[in-house]
Amino acid sequence: MELKKQGILYLIADRKLGDEKILEALRAGVDMVQLREKNVTSAQYLADARWMREQAKKYGAVFLVNDRLDIALLSGADGVHLGQEDVPVDEAKRLAAACGRTDFLVGATAKTGEQALRAFQMGADYIGSGAWHPTSTKPDALPIREETYREILGKAPIPNVAIGGLTPENCDLPLELGASGLAVAGGILGAGSITGAVEKFREKLNKRRN
Repeated sequence: MELKKQGILYLIADRKLGDEKILEALRAGVDMVQLREKNVTSAQYLADARWMREQAKKYGAVFLVNDRLDIALLSGADGVHLGQEDVPVDEAKRLAAACGRTDFLVGATAKTGEQALRAFQMGADYIGSGAWHPTSTKPDALPIREETYREILGKAPIPNVAIGGLTPENCDLPLELGASGLAVAGGILGAGSITGAVEKFREKLNKRRN
């Protein structure tokens, strides 16, 4: 699976927010979608992941599962996103390869330069870093500092998506610092116009690329 190097618009979605909202975002043209669900059974998570995989495929988006490597592989997802307390990146790559998924993407969360370097050395395909602003999806997330983000980018020369409370109005700084893309939940799915929000984010991403 080929990952864009720049201009990545990455949706973080939970089916509890409504399938139609997710579908509207996919139709509007997000590049990637991550299924992130909490407090659901494994059976429900797998069913939701299989549904999301089909929708992402229909609209040409890369599909990843948050945290759960088993669900990602069983559902046929394009990859998985792993936090610091999840399965190590290299172990995830090894298991995916053993399952015949040599194209399987593994993303990693990194909040420090050291974490970013470790993820890169283990073979991560991209990194997510934040939080840039307060976020309802992770209310306890600590804000990232500019100097820390610069260090992260310097330690890991792979795509990095900024995450955390991002909206079209407040996403300029990470892009100016060198973010490859933006990972967004409420800034898209909670917007009055989902299509309009996607278009505004895309304008910001395209402006930074040019």
